[in-house]
Amino acid sequence: MSQNPDPKDLAQAPLIEHLIELRSRLMRAVLAILVIFLGLYAFSNDIYTFVAQPLMALLPEGSQMIATEVASPFLAPFKLTLVVAVFAAIPYVLHQAWAFVAPGLYDNEKALALPLLASSVLLFYAGAAFAYYVVFPLLFQFFTQAGPEGVTVMTDINAYLNFVLKLFFAFGVAFEIPIATFLLIASGATTVESLSKKRPFIFLGCFVVGMLLTPPDVISQSLLAVPMYLLYEVGLLFGRLARKRRARSEAEAADAPGEEPDGDRS
Repeated sequence: MSQNPDPKDLAQAPLIEHLIELRSRLMRAVLAILVIFLGLYAFSNDIYTFVAQPLMALLPEGSQMIATEVASPFLAPFKLTLVVAVFAAIPYVLHQAWAFVAPGLYDNEKALALPLLASSVLLFYAGAAFAYYVVFPLLFQFFTQAGPEGVTVMTDINAYLNFVLKLFFAFGVAFEIPIATFLLIASGATTVESLSKKRPFIFLGCFVVGMLLTPPDVISQSLLAVPMYLLYEVGLLFGRLARKRRARSEAEAADAPGEEPDGDRS
């Protein structure tokens, strides 16, 4: 005699399947980071030298970087290589996240989310590149020349690494402002007109954020705050374009009342 399945078991089955898939996606992401790290570890000292080059090129003659802790010569390149591995694996990690959530999205949501995801990765990379090629040379030139006479600049390798990683992260996140602004406008949380009226407060807020995310000097704060504000203006521009496109789509839909909107989930 067959026994009817428990409704609770039927309800729990999809949840268990989703948890198993989530675990699989996370394991793939961690494995990708591990594989990249193992491939880069042999070049860990070269990677550190590359990251330290903006400062080393500006050190006074006879100065050099130093290690004040016993394990720093090993731990600093090791830590940097691990961060670089995570940095390089971001596209694959986000691909795994996308593969997990995409089946639950509508077609129009997929069409919007995928370009935003790709743009956010590129903008984060652009922020890190801007920090390395533009900010670091200006910043370290000021630091190495502003010291009092008789003080020899000999930076600890671990302290330098913590400093530059903080700036990499700060500029990477700051370059995401166009995406955040666009999402606020596209979701209806605010409007282009409302954000435009708040420009003076946004400008001031950029400098406050720059003060919190960067070292306590005016140069690094300004080098972060000014691009943040310009990127905010870029976000407003894309928000206007998205509003015009949405208005045009609504007008076309009104002209064709017989068509039903695409609402089927794939």
